Amino acid sequence: MEGNLEEYPLLIGQTGLLRGQRWVLNKPLVIGREATCEVAIADRQVSRFHARLTPTPEGVILEDMGSKNGTYCNGNPVANPMTLQDGDMVQIALAGQFIFLTSDATMPLVESADRPGRLRLDLRSRRVWVNQQQVDPPLSALQFHVLRVLYDSQGQVVDRQGLIAAAWGDEQTIGVSEQALDALIRRLRDRLAAIDSDYPYIVTVRGHGLRLDNPPME
Repeated sequence: MEGNLEEYPLLIGQTGLLRGQRWVLNKPLVIGREATCEVAIADRQVSRFHARLTPTPEGVILEDMGSKNGTYCNGNPVANPMTLQDGDMVQIALAGQFIFLTSDATMPLVESADRPGRLRLDLRSRRVWVNQQQVDPPLSALQFHVLRVLYDSQGQVVDRQGLIAAAWGDEQTIGVSEQALDALIRRLRDRLAAIDSDYPYIVTVRGHGLRLDNPPME
């Protein structure tokens, strides 16, 4: 096989028996119930040949193969072939969820060892732990992008425009309101508080932005 595998996009299982498993997208990949599929899900909700991912020079194309119970991307049904974006969540009926990453060449496997905080991130699989409990279901791509920026700047205040750029991308920041960021932060706080309500984690510094308060494990 030619090329460095770290340069290829990845599909990583997020739920069930496939959680943590990863597939390198250097060739077409079919997801389905049939054992011959590259990603086989033994569940009656899944069609024999359910969905296909095809690498192209323009990106990885996701298409539903006429499944009975549908293929979804970030919660939206996939009616026509679509190009996946980094961090997209692919759902196969109700039986399997996968995250799409454009590459893991520059991502560390786990969080830095000198950060023994109550909040931990695995940047490769995009999983999050709070007080040693994994956040499940996984955070949305937008929530994870914001949390990662705050995590990388622990103890430092990140201005709101920087967080918007991190979540939506520099090219899409125009037109994104601060109310949209507030709603995103509120949902993120709710997800963290559902596991550990003893700490605020995301702290608002009025007039400046937000910072991550990640206390050490007790």
